[in-house]
Amino acid sequence: MKIKAKLNIGVGLLFLMIIVLSVLSGLYINQLKKDTHNILVANYNTLEYSRNMLLALEDIDTDPVAYQTFKQHLVKQQNNVTEIGEKEATENVAKHFELLKKEPQNKTALSSLRKDIAELMRLNMVAIQYKSNLADTTAQKAIVVISVAGTLCFLIAFILMVNLPSNIADPIRQLTASIRQIADQNYKERVHFESHSEFGELARSFNTMAEKLQEYSESKLDKIIKGKKRVETLIDNMHDPVIGIDENNKVLFVNDEALKITNLRKENFVGKLIQDVAVTNDLVREVIRQIIQPEIADSEKKTIKIYADGKESYFEKEIIDINIFPTGEEQSQFIGKVIMLRNITPFKELDLAKTNFLGTVSHEFKTPISSIQMGLQLLENEKIGNLNDEQKNLITGIKEDSDRLLKITGELLNITQLESGSIQLNIQPSYIRNIIEYAVNANKTTLDQKQIQLKVNIEKGLTTVLADSEKTSWVLNNLLSNAIRYSYENSEIEIDVQNENDRVRFSVKDYGCGIDKKYIEKVFDRYFKIPGSKKEGTGLGLSISQQFIKAQGGEILVESELGFGSSFSFILKSE
Repeated sequence: MKIKAKLNIGVGLLFLMIIVLSVLSGLYINQLKKDTHNILVANYNTLEYSRNMLLALEDIDTDPVAYQTFKQHLVKQQNNVTEIGEKEATENVAKHFELLKKEPQNKTALSSLRKDIAELMRLNMVAIQYKSNLADTTAQKAIVVISVAGTLCFLIAFILMVNLPSNIADPIRQLTASIRQIADQNYKERVHFESHSEFGELARSFNTMAEKLQEYSESKLDKIIKGKKRVETLIDNMHDPVIGIDENNKVLFVNDEALKITNLRKENFVGKLIQDVAVTNDLVREVIRQIIQPEIADSEKKTIKIYADGKESYFEKEIIDINIFPTGEEQSQFIGKVIMLRNITPFKELDLAKTNFLGTVSHEFKTPISSIQMGLQLLENEKIGNLNDEQKNLITGIKEDSDRLLKITGELLNITQLESGSIQLNIQPSYIRNIIEYAVNANKTTLDQKQIQLKVNIEKGLTTVLADSEKTSWVLNNLLSNAIRYSYENSEIEIDVQNENDRVRFSVKDYGCGIDKKYIEKVFDRYFKIPGSKKEGTGLGLSISQQFIKAQGGEILVESELGFGSSFSFILKSE
């Protein structure tokens, strides 16, 4: 419970007890006042009137005014009848007084009148005694009730007096002692309050402070300096450029490699805002573009070309956010970034060498392959001589292998053209039907052999597409040949061409074995073949198709479900 709530409850109870005692005291005092007031007003006045009437009777023989005095007090008594039997006694007094006025010498009337007044006084004396006892009873009850209430209030006040100050004072005393321990450099001191009050929050804050002080006290300055030197030496000896900035984009450190490629001096770099450095340095501006403009980070190229060491060098940029967990806290805190430029120039050079090698080998392969095919044609010519069945089968196998080898060589040439950037595109309005006819004619024999029904659907009014007709026909031919290869006999393949938001989508759908979901993202990788597949293929066709379509500003997609077939499609700009 919060301390404020405890104080409110304690003070509220005390305030309530005061109100209860005040109300009870007021009620009983008011009751006693009523009882005593009834005695004074009703009974005491009757006794006073009766006494005055008796005095008037003593002077009735000598003083003529005595009748008038008696009459006045009798009238007052007639207006002050309050007790049982008092009315009859007052009427008797009035009757005998009238008789005495008529017969002044009647001793019997005088005696009766005195007896009546005495009876009247007796009745009021009895009433006074009864009301006095009633007032005593009320007083006794008031004493008991107020005593019980007062005792209860005392017990509650005593409990509050004992517990409330200790609940507040004990944690303060413990916290004060712990603070003295911290002041004496005992940073292992901790306070443990299990409550959820303000003291609990104070204890957690105190313990966090003590943990941080302990961490700071246990770290020696020389250790910090040595650790800093180690890190600086490590960064300076890295072969890749490294730049460190804080959360406000202020440059904290930069190694020699970064200074070399930026052609800057350390004093003009470290301690400056990196955006200020970028104003006069194109390379730095290119490096921090992702930091200054996060919205373009996804479209930004990861590879940066830099002229360094007298040649063109290539670097991959990586920006790492530095987040730490301060001691005793659960939320991470951002303290800066590290920009690393990984030198991939050797890999680029190897990749270029590989591309040149593939291009050279492919060109060299084409000549002997053409010679082999020419030799096969000569052997198949009956003018040269007749062949037996085994020789014919051998020639057929050689011919199939040479065709496959020629196809691989062609795909390798396409790959080298794509990688070297030497591929030439002739993008212009091309007839859609011509593209489809090329792919269909190229696969007509295979379709007939597997008895596959081909359905072609071109949206009405759609005739041309903005594309390189040759490359697009090659892509559609590759997708159709793949669909045939993975389709069952007597099945169906659909080629669909539709207009989508001023773009044209070519789709090839088959109902074959389909592709497992875990392999869908890899089908466009070079040399990738689906595990367990016994079908022929180089694993380059889809990769080349993707490159051809991207080179034309389009995209290629795949949808497939294992056991239900696949749908490959590519999207190009409409005319």
